[in-house]
Amino acid sequence: MSEKVEVTGLDTSSLTTLSDRRADELMAALRKGDRAARQEFIKSNLLLVLSCVSKIRKRGQSADDLFQAGCVGLIKATDNFDPGMNVRFSTYAVPMIEGELRRHMRQSCVLKVGRRTKELAYKALSLRDASLKQTGEEPSPRELSLALGCTEAELREALCAISDPLSLYEPVYSRDGDELYLSDKLEAPDGDAWFEGIALREALRHCTGREKKLLGIRYRLGKTQTEAASRLGVSQAQISRLERGAIEKLRKYMT
Repeated sequence: MSEKVEVTGLDTSSLTTLSDRRADELMAALRKGDRAARQEFIKSNLLLVLSCVSKIRKRGQSADDLFQAGCVGLIKATDNFDPGMNVRFSTYAVPMIEGELRRHMRQSCVLKVGRRTKELAYKALSLRDASLKQTGEEPSPRELSLALGCTEAELREALCAISDPLSLYEPVYSRDGDELYLSDKLEAPDGDAWFEGIALREALRHCTGREKKLLGIRYRLGKTQTEAASRLGVSQAQISRLERGAIEKLRKYMT
């Protein structure tokens, strides 16, 4: 029995495909404005979207969000497909679905890279590939930077900017069930405290400004609840409730 997977409220294990004859019938009907035929045709091609999502999905990307973006591409393909083009619908639809997926991933990217930086990186990659084909050797960063009229630091920054971000817990090596994570290969002067500091900063983003101020008074300055109450101009009971709520948030987002 196939495993049921919920995507945007849809049980994808129940999806079916159309026979060629039924697909032709529905396409003819929807071209005449039959909305029910259009809906059935789109629903019966959702497996195309799932296939594209499975190929393009990256770590950290929401499957639900990608699926919705892919459905936009499927709908566009359905409404614009011309049977007279003498190609299968899937051949026509897949590039449109993948285009919507890539657009969604660009727009939802947390890290925004400037056009000049991206252009520099892509020029460097093109120049590197051309050099490899001609000489069989990869040019050094110095050679690339001289050819592009930039510094080595600018070149490194541009190439890093277009690289996909990785989780600290991304497996980089696996053998006999033992995995080596990216975090294991990083060196930090304060050890695990470095990673805990990152987690704490991320968790603090979910606290209000008042909660952050209170936590700073209590744990950075080492003041008592009474002293914190005096500084913030509230009662100690209010400080106790505020601190308890802030700590609960930290526990929630740091675990």
